[in-house]
Amino acid sequence: MQKNNIYTIPNFLSLYRLLMFPYILYLSISGQERLFSILLVINLITDVLDGLIARCFNMQTELGARLDSIADLGTYIAAIIGVVLFKALDFQPYPHSFFVFIFLLCFAHILSLIKFGRLPSLHLYSWKIGGYIQGIFFSVLFLFGFYPVFYYTMIIWGILAFSEHIMIQLIIKKMQSNVKGLYWVLKNKNATK
Repeated sequence: MQKNNIYTIPNFLSLYRLLMFPYILYLSISGQERLFSILLVINLITDVLDGLIARCFNMQTELGARLDSIADLGTYIAAIIGVVLFKALDFQPYPHSFFVFIFLLCFAHILSLIKFGRLPSLHLYSWKIGGYIQGIFFSVLFLFGFYPVFYYTMIIWGILAFSEHIMIQLIIKKMQSNVKGLYWVLKNKNATK
């Protein structure tokens, strides 16, 4: 992971998502669903791009990991507010599963703030894959409509990824970036005994 050069394309993409969050939030509150949907999808695409570019061109930085995590949280908040304001009828048959999804997402972030004093930046494989699945789900939802198969895929994978994230936070002593997953945490823990 690079430490010196913070002026990278992935960091600028994460910063863009972070700076767009208040405007996207404003669009949702003011009822501008079309522009909200377009900008939310752009945020979701830039989220995918920043990670791919960082990994492919060795532009990963600690600042980038933190910016990405904060920008991800903003995108989650915007998407959930968009669901409540624009797509509530679609979600009426699924209140329990969506509540569990949101609860675990919030709990993972609150646990990190309490235990480590900062937002999580583990970047687990399951969390990254979940981000892609959620990005596809929210993009399809806001651009084309609600499809139960996408919803169930997102919910099941998200609940599993958030649960893994919480378990890892309970095991590790300090917040780390790019942890991979529970298997690697347990493997490293057993190797250091």
